[in-house]
Amino acid sequence: MSSALVIVERDGPVAFAKMNRPEKLNALSTELKTELIRVLGELDGDPTVRVIVLTGAGEKAFVAGADISEFSGRTVVDQQKIYQQGTVYDAVDRVSKPIVARIDGYCLGGGLELAMACDIRLASERSTFAQAEINIGVITGGGGSQRLPRLVGLGAAFKLAMTGERIDAKEALRMGLVDEVLPPEALDSRVTELASTIASKSAFALKLTKMALKASARLPLDQGLRYEQSLFTLVMASQDKEEGVRAFTERRKPNWSDR
Repeated sequence: MSSALVIVERDGPVAFAKMNRPEKLNALSTELKTELIRVLGELDGDPTVRVIVLTGAGEKAFVAGADISEFSGRTVVDQQKIYQQGTVYDAVDRVSKPIVARIDGYCLGGGLELAMACDIRLASERSTFAQAEINIGVITGGGGSQRLPRLVGLGAAFKLAMTGERIDAKEALRMGLVDEVLPPEALDSRVTELASTIASKSAFALKLTKMALKASARLPLDQGLRYEQSLFTLVMASQDKEEGVRAFTERRKPNWSDR
C-alpha cells in the first residue's frame, strides 16, 4: 500500500498516510496527488482501518501548496482534463471513514485546501496557514472558495483569499480554521489519542455521522433535518444499536460488529 511518495503506517485501527516530499515541502505534484488518491481509496476499502490520519513528512510542512512548476504552460483543455479525472481534494472528501489532518509547519494554498477537505484539523504551534493562490495570479482550484467560508465565515475568507497573507496557528484556531493547536512535542500523542478515541466507536455509526455532518454544509436546514432523520431511522436496524443499548444498560464496553 505504501509507496515512495505516500508512506502508510499503522497503529492498530488507525492508518497514517504521510505525503513524502520533504525536500519540496511536500508540494502536491501530479505524481504525489495520483499516489495519494490511490492510497486513500485502498485505506477506505480496508475493513481493518477505522480512522485515517493525513500528514506530511518532515517538520517544515504539511503541504506547502501545489507544485507551481507544473502550472507553466498548462492550458484550459489541460485543466479541464484534470478536473474530469477527479482531484485529490475530491478523493479526500469522498473518504467514508473519519479523516484527521495532522498539520506541522507550512499549510499553504493547495495544502490548506487539502486540510480543509479533512474532517478534523490538529496543528502544531509552529504551523503557518495561507490561501496564497492570489500571490501568483490564480485563484483557489481545490475547493478553497467553498470550504474556507464555511469554516471561517465569508468576511475572513475574503480577507485570506484576496490578500494571500499568512496567519499563525493561534489565529487559525481563533478563526475556526483548525480545531486544536498543540506544542510540537505534544502533537503526535494528541493526534493518536483523538484518532484512537474515534476508532473505538461503531464504524457504522461513524459513517452515518459523517454523512449527516457533511450534509449540513450542503443542504438547506429543512432538507438536512429530513436527511438526518432518514439516517437515524436506518441506524435503528443496525446490530450496533442493539449492542450499544445492551452495553449501556449492562455498564460495560460495547463489542461493535460494525453492522
